[in-house]
Amino acid sequence: EISLENSFVVGNCDNGYSCVYTNTIAWRSPTTPLPMEHNPRVVFERLFGEGGTTAQRLLRLQEDKSILDAVREDMVRLERKLGASDRARVSQYLDAVREIERRIQRVEAQATDAELPETLARPVGIPDSFTEHAQLMFELQALAFQADITRVFTYLIGREQSAQSYPEIGVPDAHHSVSHHQLDPGKLEQYAKINAYHVDLLAGFLKRLQATPDGDGSLLDHALILYGGGISDGDQHSHIDLPLVLAGGGAGQLQGGRHVRYPTDTPMTNLLLTMLDKAGVVRPEQFGDSTGHLNLEPLTV
Repeated sequence: EISLENSFVVGNCDNGYSCVYTNTIAWRSPTTPLPMEHNPRVVFERLFGEGGTTAQRLLRLQEDKSILDAVREDMVRLERKLGASDRARVSQYLDAVREIERRIQRVEAQATDAELPETLARPVGIPDSFTEHAQLMFELQALAFQADITRVFTYLIGREQSAQSYPEIGVPDAHHSVSHHQLDPGKLEQYAKINAYHVDLLAGFLKRLQATPDGDGSLLDHALILYGGGISDGDQHSHIDLPLVLAGGGAGQLQGGRHVRYPTDTPMTNLLLTMLDKAGVVRPEQFGDSTGHLNLEPLTV
């Protein structure tokens, strides 16, 4: 779970809703959000461990494991003394500890079994340039796919109510204020520049996956990458006709090169449910407000 902006905003952000809904797009459960990381160095160390060489990274991972063991033992002792509601909270905490342990195990296996270079360029922090920041995060995702450290990622390029400006493409105003354009030609031009710029960053990532061999094809051939958002017109807060891109071959399950339109009021969650199915995930009968699977054959082209 990565992003390009921090997730430190608290309180109510819009219409009485908690800011947690703008801080992340990934949830462990209906009530447990997964925090997003915007620092490339932290992401790098989470994927590959801390240290300049493979041996140094493995040593640091062993140290982290011993700390986690101590934490788990303390929490298990504490759990015996708590009531039911507090035990549930401790259980959630231990789930998070176990997830960190699984990450460490994956990194250990990768460092031991795969042909990773002895040294990797470790980011020093958050770049000043938005372009460099975005491209670096995309590169870390490509490396994680290439090394088979993870099979799934979420990437928040622009958060709700974002104050991010883009002087490098001639847009000095904040993204959110530009999205409320009120049909002003100048703001519409800026808004189009931002959208084109974001899509261009995505295109660079897709080209990187396409150029990386994987099995009988490329990483892109074996991936499903969904790009888009939950609003089609920021000025009207419209949720109709969402502009979504589904890229990648899905290991032969997706036909690309098409513009597919679906009937009005088709929930986006129908697409998410269909993606779960194509990824071989044991899916629920319903996801959010979904009403069924999408037929990925084009209705109109």
